[in-house]
Amino acid sequence: MDETVAEYIRRTVLKIPRDEIKTMLQKWGFLSEAQLQTINFHQIKDNISQDVVQLCEENSADIKQAAELDIIYNHIYPNKRVWSVYQMNKTGEETDFFDLTEFKKKFKRQLRSALKNVTINFREYEDNAIWIRIAWGTPYRKPNQYKTSYVVYHSQTPYVFISASVLKSNLPLLCQALVVASNYCDIREMELRSHSLNSLKDIVFKRYSQNFQTYYPRPLEERNVAPENEDLRIIQENRNEKERIQRVNQQIFGDGPQPKLEFAQYKLETMFKSDPKMDVLDKKEPFRCLVKFSSPHLLESLKSLAPAGMADAPLSPLLTCIPQKARNYFKIREKKGVFPGSFVSP
Repeated sequence: MDETVAEYIRRTVLKIPRDEIKTMLQKWGFLSEAQLQTINFHQIKDNISQDVVQLCEENSADIKQAAELDIIYNHIYPNKRVWSVYQMNKTGEETDFFDLTEFKKKFKRQLRSALKNVTINFREYEDNAIWIRIAWGTPYRKPNQYKTSYVVYHSQTPYVFISASVLKSNLPLLCQALVVASNYCDIREMELRSHSLNSLKDIVFKRYSQNFQTYYPRPLEERNVAPENEDLRIIQENRNEKERIQRVNQQIFGDGPQPKLEFAQYKLETMFKSDPKMDVLDKKEPFRCLVKFSSPHLLESLKSLAPAGMADAPLSPLLTCIPQKARNYFKIREKKGVFPGSFVSP
């Protein structure tokens, strides 16, 4: 077994929590149950990793088997990476029968036609998710197994989840290979990023239900109150306002936990309204700005603004519609004209 393969397997084992090493090696399936029985999984992890490497040497493991173990690790711990959502687009409404064998063949051929030194591994899961691991090299260097890109593609959907390596120059090659292999004509980033892969799936696959604002808050009615009852009136109004905020928040965000979204951005275009005499705007050019949101848990942060007294309830639709706007990205950008508050093409 090559020394680089042995070291990569050793480092992968070291990343796994000790209590889960045996289970993950069983899912890997490269080592027999009899071989696993020879390992003392109660010793320190470094010794466990050395024992695993020794057994892999007996089985003549290569980089393909090492990559399989890495895919299993990333599938179990997807939150170790930052994922971005991409949406592919077709010119018509035609649907193609998905052939996994053909998809793999096209993907490999397209990527290797542009870059020879690249390692590509596939693994299919029960939810129709195809996990692709790509280790990138250069024309003069072998693939770096420690700087990999991961792709999760659900067949029969236009959505792709990509965790790219630090080599951003390879991202266009990866996107082109996905478009060709899946028979689409275009691919665009949806400007949604998160460590939580499952939350991103909930948003784009509409497994997350969110209500949207269809009303506006009513101002408190003014009443003539006797001075001695003023304190009681204030206490009651504060209580009523808290109840209203909780009720409105529940109607907008729902009862369940929010998907863990960490980043969202869109471009906003709106028109200024000014006095013609002031002659501020000679041309009818819209005001353009790039709106970016980032937080360890963006949607939960927005949900907590009103109860914390940091914003009025209900929140502006520009904040509460982030997941819906992301899903409708392509539909909106195809409309003619620009509307205030609309997402437009980056």
